[in-house]
Amino acid sequence: MSNVSEDILKKVKGWPGYVDAKYGFRNHWYPVMFSKDIAEGEVKKIKLLGEPLLVKRIDGKLHCIKDRCLHRGVPLSEKLDCMTKDTITCWYHAWTYKWETGELCDIMTNPSSAQIGRHKLKVYPVEEAKNCVFIFLGDGEPHPLAHDTPPEFLDDGLEILGIAREIKSNWRLGVENGFDPSHIYIHKDAILVQGNDLVLPLGFAPGEDRSKQTKVIADDSEGGRKGVYDLIGDASVPVFEGTIDGELVREGNYGSTLVANNISIWLPGVLKVNPWPNPDMMQFEWYVPVDENTHIYFQTLGKKCETEEEIKAYEHSFDHKWKKMALMGFNDDDIWAREAMVDFYADDKGWVNEILFEPDEAIVEWRKLADKHNKGIQTLENIKG
Repeated sequence: MSNVSEDILKKVKGWPGYVDAKYGFRNHWYPVMFSKDIAEGEVKKIKLLGEPLLVKRIDGKLHCIKDRCLHRGVPLSEKLDCMTKDTITCWYHAWTYKWETGELCDIMTNPSSAQIGRHKLKVYPVEEAKNCVFIFLGDGEPHPLAHDTPPEFLDDGLEILGIAREIKSNWRLGVENGFDPSHIYIHKDAILVQGNDLVLPLGFAPGEDRSKQTKVIADDSEGGRKGVYDLIGDASVPVFEGTIDGELVREGNYGSTLVANNISIWLPGVLKVNPWPNPDMMQFEWYVPVDENTHIYFQTLGKKCETEEEIKAYEHSFDHKWKKMALMGFNDDDIWAREAMVDFYADDKGWVNEILFEPDEAIVEWRKLADKHNKGIQTLENIKG
């Protein structure tokens, strides 16, 4: 069953599956928290692609199960009850499940029940990498985590630090805001621009050949990753002088720090900007679907560090400079921009009524790639199942 009306999907040209994916793409890896945020023995309640989940760390390893008792469908998280390290018991009728396998191993209210051993809660693979916790929300054996992370993210020596925030907009508005070549206009007054003396035009006037504005990676040339490179900076003219009726009303920033030379977006919805926000750093940010109205803005910065001293210095600069100036001071503009788009796309008619212009070529190519190469559209049936 479709998540969007058939009438809307018939009107959308080129990417109906993308429009239908308001809950995200199934059978992909998504970051849900940082490793430091879940201690040994701790249980975390999360929602991913509309599905309620529970995550627990047992003997250092993370396990993920669906937050729904098989008996009467109540959420186990309503009153967490882990009487043994390896199990979770439903507070309602004492159905008890193994964290590792999801197996219904005991029913304390009826120890001889024929249901014991016959049923399993859905469990999902979990991996930790670069201080981040990833969950594979899907069916069957997962593909390698590297397929759903941008190039360089998993490289040895790249230290990753970041923050995560819940944003009240659909995940696709987050992706398209981040990968939008012309949206830099909203950042013209951001503290980072002057604070780090950035070169930042108001926008870009595309060149004669718009086909050179993007590069689509749909084969295995990037190790199984699928994505789109935004090349508008190379194939266009940066606009530093903003005019209205021929009168100069605004200028871009003619700074000395050149960044954002390489921008790309990757399935299932993660942006890479290199370098950013400084020439020796790069930014990776995910737009993780929580449900149809909310996403986790999972922001990370990476920097090559060779020694413990360099790591500590990077952690200090992250905490005292980059988190406030870049991830918040700069990217807070992106948050209110996404939230400002919500009403227009809320009834799905925005996908039909929008009027795109020349710099949106990158967004168009992303929609086409995501429509064709995603590994499954999350549906209400999956969520309720």
